[in-house]
Amino acid sequence: MAAPFSDKAFYAQHFDPKGYLETYYSFSSKKEAEKALTIFTLNTLHKAFTVGGIKGDTLIDIGSGPTIYQFLSACESFREIIATDYTDGNREEMQRWLRKEPGAFDWSSVVKYVCELEGDREKWAQKEEKVHRSIKQVLKCDVTQPNPLAPLSLPPADCLLSTYCLELASKDLPAFRSALKNISSLLKPGGHLILATALELTFYMIGQCQFGCLYLEQEDLEKAVKEAGFDIEWVEAARLSFPLSLIDMKGACTIVAVKR
Repeated sequence: MAAPFSDKAFYAQHFDPKGYLETYYSFSSKKEAEKALTIFTLNTLHKAFTVGGIKGDTLIDIGSGPTIYQFLSACESFREIIATDYTDGNREEMQRWLRKEPGAFDWSSVVKYVCELEGDREKWAQKEEKVHRSIKQVLKCDVTQPNPLAPLSLPPADCLLSTYCLELASKDLPAFRSALKNISSLLKPGGHLILATALELTFYMIGQCQFGCLYLEQEDLEKAVKEAGFDIEWVEAARLSFPLSLIDMKGACTIVAVKR
């Protein structure tokens, strides 16, 4: 039986940024499945930005959570990155890393992995500095609203990035389609959407707390992206196997598309 959907009020009250980071992003050999998911995402973002040459002035990341791994390739291609999230706790956790506070999450092994993809593992400290400089704003975002950044109104961005957000924020497929259309309003025509999504996921755990999500198959995902006004350039998917006590996702998919 599917877990009950966790709405934004539930996230605001129960989501533990530190627990989330330690559970899913420790990048250790003891957590092979979690590491495999991060590697899949880093590889596809490297393919999009570094190999594929997607670049511009401004990138808006939708539902950043407390993470910065999604910016490691993008920071070489965009002058300005705007991070966004719904919960105060996630935005504060990211700010702690940006302020280099003691106890902020250590991303160094993830950063080194991306530097290795780019050909120089030793440049990881410069890469971290570049991410620090690139993130110009950390804003509140609600993908259920027609303007997800309301009351702010920003100039349309050159690129929209979103990793593992919309399937957590949408209670059903119509809500997912609506969220895609809402975030699309933040992107220039001709701009790129890079969307990384969990496939066939109904729940994940942080400690003892269960979060219910939208079950999505790849076909539904691709159809929703096209219906939201995008032409798909490429898709990459991977099957993944996790401990069922933690999360029940069966795979992940990255879509790169252009707004019509």
